[in-house]
Amino acid sequence: MTLRDVGFYLRGRLNSGIGRVLNAGRAPAAPMAPPMPLDEILRGGDGPLALSRLLEARPNDERERAVAWYLERRGVPFTRSRFETFEGRGENFTVDVGSGDRVVVLIAHHDAVPRSPGANDNAAAVGILLHLLERIARDVPPRLRVRFLFTAAEELGYLGAREYVKRERLDGITGVLSLELCGMGDTLAIWDAGTETPFLRTVRGAFENVGRRADETYHVVGRIPVFGSDHRAFAAAGIPAYGLTVVPAAEADALRAFVFNPMKSAFRAVKRRPVPFATYHTTRDALATLDGGALDAVVQALEAVVEEAARS
Repeated sequence: MTLRDVGFYLRGRLNSGIGRVLNAGRAPAAPMAPPMPLDEILRGGDGPLALSRLLEARPNDERERAVAWYLERRGVPFTRSRFETFEGRGENFTVDVGSGDRVVVLIAHHDAVPRSPGANDNAAAVGILLHLLERIARDVPPRLRVRFLFTAAEELGYLGAREYVKRERLDGITGVLSLELCGMGDTLAIWDAGTETPFLRTVRGAFENVGRRADETYHVVGRIPVFGSDHRAFAAAGIPAYGLTVVPAAEADALRAFVFNPMKSAFRAVKRRPVPFATYHTTRDALATLDGGALDAVVQALEAVVEEAARS
């Protein structure tokens, strides 16, 4: 285990601790509704919001199996990679679309914190990527490969992503986006983007190609002190890698203060936290809080990223 791994491990524990502080003193929500049967979800359409039901309100082992079950039922070829360390265990799933030498990696973790339905964190992101991969597969841009990576144990200091980076060849990866909290809001945020890179310019260009405006309908944010996601495992390996989140424009100032001063904000925000952190890591993170328009906006943005990456 490297010193960097220790840092990721401690960061995961710190993130969990902040979640407990944020939830202290808040009234519990009603008991979670039982998850929808998988066969019923398969019959319910392939939109990103509908596919978010695949994971919502299931324990992590069932969430993991549900992703594999869906890919198998849809006839999507995928690679399984199981891992087990003293930190935890799980299984990552990889789907490659296209066969080009240049690779763009899109990540959504399928685990959730205990006792949370895990709709926005992170069933919505999984639903987005499951929907998107079949759309992309119909018309794969030449010279490009899009890798859809569904990771386990992100809540344990990005453990699944770290194991992927250790075990797999990273040749040809030009950029990585990990989707987090993509189910509420109208404004896209790219974060942990402290340094300009060709891939970041690709993402900016893609957003502008679909009518988004810098510092208005999309924002590029530097390193966030505490909160993180799977892209950080790739960034530590020297690959341009960023988080992608959807936020409400009306909450922009409150969110900026919250994410850059999380401990101070944790004690100030017992009664009210800005969306999407109002449900983050809580029993209130349920499907009913998701906005289908937010999920559709991410699909549109990611399709544009793929198109722009093919031209770069």
